[in-house]
Amino acid sequence: MTQTAIMQTDLDRLAERVEKAASLVQQLREERGRLERERNELAARVSKLEERLQGQDVAVLMDDLSSLRREQRDWQGERRDVASRIETLIKKLEKLEA
Repeated sequence: MTQTAIMQTDLDRLAERVEKAASLVQQLREERGRLERERNELAARVSKLEERLQGQDVAVLMDDLSSLRREQRDWQGERRDVASRIETLIKKLEKLEA
């Protein structure tokens, strides 16, 4: 195999890996957008529920609030994970481009 053929094969493999990474980054961005929309919808629902429940039993409200806070922490954790994955992939892509 000639040096040119080897280089072309290596370039083809590299191009394929970059395309896969770019596709994965796009999927993660879409997923992040979906999660952000979902989080915003949940925040709006929480706000509406808080308005409706004003004057209700405080203990029940506190339990609901605790549950919502746990859910919020879970979403924030997922968001951080997605952001971290995207960041890692972008760094890999930058290394591949260098």
